Amino acid sequence: MDKEKKEEIITQFRLKENDSGSVEVQVALLNERINRLTEHLKLYPQDRHSRHALHGVIGKQRRFLAYLHRTAPKRYYALITRLGLRK
Repeated sequence: MDKEKKEEIITQFRLKENDSGSVEVQVALLNERINRLTEHLKLYPQDRHSRHALHGVIGKQRRFLAYLHRTAPKRYYALITRLGLRK
């Protein structure tokens, strides 16, 4: 992910000024990484290393979302609707 795209995601999902580590920002960055890995695996389905990395990133995103659901359900539901997760 290039620096400009990362900064754009951070400014879009941050809670306040200078916020780069909130759960919303981290989940959005992981979501972008998941999308990129998924597109890569569509082109190269035999790439086992990238598939393993994808599973790790998905697990990390699930843990962040579970934490957010436990601590702040309103923020959780707002985030999943903004990202288009959980149809």
